[in-house]
Amino acid sequence: MAAINNDWLDALKDEFKKPYYKKLFETVNQEYRTHLIFPPADDIFNAFHLTPLSKVKVVILGQDPYHNHGQAHGLCFSVKKGVDIPPSLVNIYKELHDDLGCAIPNHGYLTKWAEQGVLMLNTVLTVRAHEANSHRGIGWEEFTDAAIMALNRQDRPIVFILWGAPAQRKAAMLNNPNHLILKAPHPSPLSAYRGFFGSKPFSQTNEFLIQHGIEPIDWQIENR
Repeated sequence: MAAINNDWLDALKDEFKKPYYKKLFETVNQEYRTHLIFPPADDIFNAFHLTPLSKVKVVILGQDPYHNHGQAHGLCFSVKKGVDIPPSLVNIYKELHDDLGCAIPNHGYLTKWAEQGVLMLNTVLTVRAHEANSHRGIGWEEFTDAAIMALNRQDRPIVFILWGAPAQRKAAMLNNPNHLILKAPHPSPLSAYRGFFGSKPFSQTNEFLIQHGIEPIDWQIENR
């Protein structure tokens, strides 16, 4: 696993010393040795690498990584170039188009968002190939909860975008009045029509950032 080496390290360093993390580290290493695991080990912490804590403006929470070949690269909802756009991201792009008029791109690689301060964090950071939720409960939730609590403590405005019930359960940790919490159903085809479409998270996020004197996010993903 490529170690976290930016300002997230200071925020999370106590986690690395805890018994649960030692067990998690051993479990994950064993899983990589004995099964096909996604994302590639060097990509596990990409959300942290690409979006330092001091640069976070927006947090989008996912669940666990995509579990088919070539998809996951450490950012929730994002896929590598050259891979079909997954159904949830198709719906995110539809809402982005309806909300802000952004053109729908021909790929699902969302690094541009991460580099602008959108932390795209799954609550579980690894998964066995073709087995959704297979690494739920091995310790990742405790680790990503620590990251969410570190974000909650930040003394500056941050937008938290919580799609679906598992993400929304994290709202209990978010009690800092500086922050904006946006909730909607998950963009999955199973739930998007229950209120994800029309929720306008992207314009609401940018309006909040502008109100607080923060550069808004350029959500347009260019074609490749």
